[in-house]
Amino acid sequence: MKRNPEAEKKLPEEVRRNVPSNGLKQIFATALQSAGDQTVNASTVLPWLFSVLGVPPALTGLLVPIRESGSMLPQAALTPRVVRVRYRKWIFVVGSLIQAAAAAIMAGTAALASGLTAGIIIVLAMAVFAYGRCLTSIASKDVQGRTIPKGERGQINGLATTAAGLVAITIGVAIRLIGGDNLTAGQIAWLLALGAVLWVFVAWIYAGIREPAGESEAEQSKSAEPESDKPKGNWFTDTVALLREDARFRQFVSVRSLLLVSSLSPPFIVTLSIQHGAGSLAGLGGYIIASGLASLLGGRMFGRFADRSSNRLMSVGAGVASAVVIAVVLATIIPGFSGAGPAGELFFIAAYFAITLMHTGVRVGRKTYVVDMAEGDLRTKYVAVSNSAMGVILLIVGGISSLLALIHVIWALLFLAAMGLVGVVAGARLPDVSSGK
Repeated sequence: MKRNPEAEKKLPEEVRRNVPSNGLKQIFATALQSAGDQTVNASTVLPWLFSVLGVPPALTGLLVPIRESGSMLPQAALTPRVVRVRYRKWIFVVGSLIQAAAAAIMAGTAALASGLTAGIIIVLAMAVFAYGRCLTSIASKDVQGRTIPKGERGQINGLATTAAGLVAITIGVAIRLIGGDNLTAGQIAWLLALGAVLWVFVAWIYAGIREPAGESEAEQSKSAEPESDKPKGNWFTDTVALLREDARFRQFVSVRSLLLVSSLSPPFIVTLSIQHGAGSLAGLGGYIIASGLASLLGGRMFGRFADRSSNRLMSVGAGVASAVVIAVVLATIIPGFSGAGPAGELFFIAAYFAITLMHTGVRVGRKTYVVDMAEGDLRTKYVAVSNSAMGVILLIVGGISSLLALIHVIWALLFLAAMGLVGVVAGARLPDVSSGK
C-alpha cells in the first residue's frame, strides 16, 4: 500500500506508529465481512434458498428492502448513543457478532424448516442481520478515520474489496462444483453456516485494532464544536437540521441518491436474462463468480483513484453503469435476440459483471468521500444521517422501479439509467475532499 507521509505527520504518535498494522486488520476484517455477505446475499443466495424451500414468492420480495433499508434507517437514531462510546471498534465487534448469530439462525432454518414458516424465520433473521450491519456501518468509517490518514483510506477500501473478490470467486466456483444449479437446502445451509463463522472471525480481527480513545461526554461538551453541529433536540430534528443547514453534506446525499443505478439494476439484469432464456451459465454460482471477479479487479483498480478524487470516481462509475444498462436494453429489444445459448448467456453475465464492477467503484468512492469530508464525531453523524436518508430513498426508488418492472423490466432499467446519468453531472460538481492534503 502506498503511504502518505505528509498526512501521517498530522496524526498523534500512537496512531502513526500503528497505521500499518491497523490497515492490515481493517483490510482482512472488511474482506471477510464482504465474503460473508456473499453467503447471505439477499439478491442471489436467499431467493435461491426460498425457491428450494417452497417459500411464498411474496416473502422473497421483502429480502432486499429489509437488508438494505434495515441497515440504514436506524443509524441516525443510534448516533447519539454511538458518540458516547470512546472506542468505536467495540460497536463494530458487537455488530459483527449479531450478524454471525443471524446467519446461524438462517442456516438452522434452512436445514430444519420449509415453506411459509422457514420464510418468516429467515425474513426476521434478516432484520436482525440488518441491525448488526447498521452498527458496523456506523463504526467502521469512524474507526478508519481515527486510525488511517487521508490518502491511504481509499487504498484500504480497495484492497479489502479485492481480497473479498478472491473469496467470492472461490465460493462461486465451489457452488458450481458441488451443486451446479441444483443446490439442496442442506448445501445452502452449510453455506450460511460458513457466513456465521466468517463474521466471528471478523469480530476477532477487529477487536485487535489499536484505536485512540475518543473524547468523553464531558470533553465533548467543552470542545469548540460549530454551532450547526451541536444537538438541537432529538435525533430526528438533529437529522433534519443537519440536512437543512449543511449544504455540502446535503449535496453529497443528493448525489448518492442518484447513483443507485449500479446497486439496483443487477437483479433486473438477472430477471431479464431469465426472460430471454439464459441457461445454466447464468446460475447462482455464475453470478457469484462474476460479482467476485468485479470486486477482485475493482478493489485494486479504484482504491488509489478514490484517494485522488473520490467524487470523480463516483461519477465515472455511475456513468459507465448507466451506459451498460442502456446497451443491454437496446440489445434485448432487437427482433430475434435470444439469451439462450453460450453467446446470449455470456452477454448477460458480462453485463452483470460490468455493472457490478462499476458499483465497486461507486462504493469505494462513496465510502472514501464521506470519511474524508469530516473529522471526529461530525464524521459519525455524516455517516449515520446519510445512511438513514438513503434507507428512505432506497424504499422510494426501489418501489418506483418495482412498479415499473410490473409493466416491463426494461422500464425499470431505463429509469435507473436516467437517474445515473443525472448523477454523473451532479457528482462532478461535488467539492474535492480526498486529495490527502
